Amino acid sequence: MPEYVNWLRHASPYINAHRDRTFVVMLPGEGVEHPNFGNIVHDLVLLHSLGVRLVLVHGSRPQIEARLAARGITPHFHRDLRITDGPTLECVIDAVGQLRIALEARLSMDMAASPMQGSRLRVTSGNYVTARPIGVVDGIDYHHTGEVRRIDRKGIGRLLDERAIVLLSPLGYSPTGEIFNLACEDVATRAAIDLGAEKLLLFGAEAGLLDEHGKLIRELRPQQVPVHLSRLGSSYQAELLDAAAEACRGGVARTHIVSYAEDGSLLTELFTRDGGGTLVTQELFEALREATIDDVGGLIDLITPLEEQGILVRRSREVLEREIEQFSIVERDGLIIACAALYPIADSDGGELACLAVNPEYRHGGRGDELLERIEERARALGLKTLFVLTTRTAHWFRERGFVPSGVERLPAARASLYNYQRNSKIFEKTL
Repeated sequence: MPEYVNWLRHASPYINAHRDRTFVVMLPGEGVEHPNFGNIVHDLVLLHSLGVRLVLVHGSRPQIEARLAARGITPHFHRDLRITDGPTLECVIDAVGQLRIALEARLSMDMAASPMQGSRLRVTSGNYVTARPIGVVDGIDYHHTGEVRRIDRKGIGRLLDERAIVLLSPLGYSPTGEIFNLACEDVATRAAIDLGAEKLLLFGAEAGLLDEHGKLIRELRPQQVPVHLSRLGSSYQAELLDAAAEACRGGVARTHIVSYAEDGSLLTELFTRDGGGTLVTQELFEALREATIDDVGGLIDLITPLEEQGILVRRSREVLEREIEQFSIVERDGLIIACAALYPIADSDGGELACLAVNPEYRHGGRGDELLERIEERARALGLKTLFVLTTRTAHWFRERGFVPSGVERLPAARASLYNYQRNSKIFEKTL
């Protein structure tokens, strides 16, 4: 029970932040067929109940393949895009139509003792996507394979205002009544851009983008994407990453890649500070910067536990407000997770590094080193020649970073007069 209470408290800022925001969620056909699909539906219903404006885009690749195989039709691709001739289009329409109906039915469930109970959702789908043919590429006619031309932004917006979940299928229509087979990633990306969505959420088989060692990459800038695309080659991870970068360049604040195979991956990504997938964003998810008066509350939350343990000297709110310009901080998605302060010592060319603290959940990530480097840069910019530090618990950490043992007699007079002999801090110094 304490873990649940703690999680809910930490999730509450995200619940408030997500309310009345538009999220576009893309679920490929493989995700619909996965055993975890039922949990994903429940999580989407939960998002809707928390006030999120939801647009759900579904794929249909494996369902189309199954219908082609049943009819003995050989699928054809060019540049990883399906060539949709007349017989193939019939299979596409059959697969997409059945999937759309199945999704509407699943989202309409109202079962007792389930997350769906009492949800009373209204799911709406229709001809909200205008498409055009891809045409002939490299001499290959794509027939009924198309690309998104326009999203009915106003029509979808009205439905979202009325608290409906909008369901978009990978089909588009031309003004002349033609039907085109579309990539669900293209539909989701264009919908997120045209609707001005706060988030685009892309489901894939993996937890997110994995590096060459299979380790999850938690955050990327769009300009970092091309390197990974060349590494990934022709893969579905590359398709998702390319879609995420395009959405970001198109103005979508944040795009998340999460796993349809992992139970709760969507909620973990949206309601925890570290998430569980890969975030592609133009924004800085974690930033090192100088503190402002608005950061005082966050600083107090960070350093109070360390003050209670006797690791840091106690500082009142009034002192922090008065000295806030001395602090540099690391902020992660609105939470201050590390800090350090620089105090120039009067009548000397020395300064004191003080109040270096890192949230226990974010240690071993090099943030202490980043802060130390920032403090040293600030000290040099002020013309200081020596940096002192007084510590009771972390002497080894400073020695590993070039600080050497010192003594009270080495401290400038203005600082030596304030030395607390009862606290008996060890003194170290470093020449800048």
